[in-house]
Amino acid sequence: MLSRLYIRNYALISELDIEFPPGLSIITGETGAGKSIMLGALSLLTGARAENGKKRRPGEKTVIEAEFQLASASPALRELLAADSDAEAGQETDGPLTVILRRELAAGGRTRAFINDSPATLTRLAEVASHLVDIHSQHNNSLLSDEAFQLRLIDAVAADGELLADYRSLFSRYVALRNELRRRRETLARNREQEEFIRFRLENLRKLKPRAGEQAELERRRDLLAGSQELRSSIGEACALLDQGDASVAQSLHRARTALSCVDLALLQTDGEEDADLLRRLESAEIELRDISYTLQDYYQRVDADPVLLARTEARLEAIYEAERRFKVADDTALVALQRELEASLREIEGGGDGSIEDLEKELRALAAGLKEAAARLTAARTAAARRFSEELLEMARPLGLANLKFAAVLEPGKLSADGADRPQFLCAFNKNQELMPVDKVASGGEISRLMLCVKALVAGKIQLPTIIFDEVDTGVSGDIASRMGRLMRLMSDSLQVIVITHLPQVAAAGQAHYRVYKEDTGDATLTHIARLTPQEREREIARMLSGAVIDEAALLNARSLLASAAL
Repeated sequence: MLSRLYIRNYALISELDIEFPPGLSIITGETGAGKSIMLGALSLLTGARAENGKKRRPGEKTVIEAEFQLASASPALRELLAADSDAEAGQETDGPLTVILRRELAAGGRTRAFINDSPATLTRLAEVASHLVDIHSQHNNSLLSDEAFQLRLIDAVAADGELLADYRSLFSRYVALRNELRRRRETLARNREQEEFIRFRLENLRKLKPRAGEQAELERRRDLLAGSQELRSSIGEACALLDQGDASVAQSLHRARTALSCVDLALLQTDGEEDADLLRRLESAEIELRDISYTLQDYYQRVDADPVLLARTEARLEAIYEAERRFKVADDTALVALQRELEASLREIEGGGDGSIEDLEKELRALAAGLKEAAARLTAARTAAARRFSEELLEMARPLGLANLKFAAVLEPGKLSADGADRPQFLCAFNKNQELMPVDKVASGGEISRLMLCVKALVAGKIQLPTIIFDEVDTGVSGDIASRMGRLMRLMSDSLQVIVITHLPQVAAAGQAHYRVYKEDTGDATLTHIARLTPQEREREIARMLSGAVIDEAALLNARSLLASAAL
């Protein structure tokens, strides 16, 4: 529900901060007091275009902020919020949800949008707002003739969510498979056109015989062969110094160990020292040194200073590099992958592609049959629901001054789509002896408004509707019909929050909370304000709506009577 609305620097509003309770809230006020200004500000949160000249003080920022408190939220809304960073942080997944929408219009014309203080695009703001508030006036009654809206209403009455989900899952798989089959056919046709070119490229790759990892191996070998002379010289010199000739390090260590073995080191040791440790250390050093020497000699043998092998290695590398440049790939692994791809294309061309394409076609036919069966089940559920919807709508609408109303929600067969194979159409007639025709071709604004009110009242308990704001949908009615409309709105408010802007005292009396919009002249400006009325103030406001400027005792008695009857 809309729990709070804050407006600053918009049209005649300097600053407005108002809270709304659950249930049915009524907004009244004299013509021109600014009720439409409030709706205009709120519509900016639903993505409406900001009009120039709407700022009260052009040099200052305009701010419109709405706070919504939800006991639970639809999965679609939570998914939208989750897409914005931290927009739902700290809130229970299935628990209460607070959503704050804000739009700011800067002095230079720049607009900014926020969802729970996180920056958002205007499109995202409008998407989230569509799940939270529905502003209904005579200007958007055309929604009743929109096929998507009509189908949504029928699905709500049918309670066919599981059937629709199963169908959509099948449809998604069908579309994916159909696209894959189309891609395969297009690829096969393209390959057939390029068969000669494919064979040419494949022949070059088969001659090259690329192998994954070969390039790195050849590059290592080339680097080794290119520096082999210098490497052999350095390793040979190290081997000579360590373990070749009488002057080598190994021979010197051996002589040192032999000399010390004949000496009694015990004469020089102090308490706790062991002379044998020195000999063992010399022996270990000699062994380690000879092991290093043997390893270097092994390396020396591995170094191959073969100029012929180096030439062959460089030639092979150049062939690989040239192929990578020609085929525009990164390495030899990609060359191998390209060869396999070309071979697969050639096999498909030579085999006509019949195997894989025929398998896909068979699978697609089976999936299409299942999809049609799912669509038929959905159509059956919708057909029964459309009949019930028509009957319930007639029963609800006729007492609202539409005694001659005839209405039929019909389904016509259409192409398979994500929503099924049904094209809905709402047909109606408002006068006797009038044939049923599409709703947008036969109704006046007032009749359509009452019909739409009944439609939303019917589905209010069946689907999770957002807060609904009715803007003078009671235009053109009065007396008992107005009272019935008020009671219908009160009934709707048992399932959702309803806010009604009205000029009719009978509708106003049905409210559970009552607000009055009024203008105030200051020294240099006219400002719009809104105030929640006390029970006594509410009596006087309804009396004013009944009698005009002069509020006498008779008007007050009449107002009390309306309030009393509405409370029953």
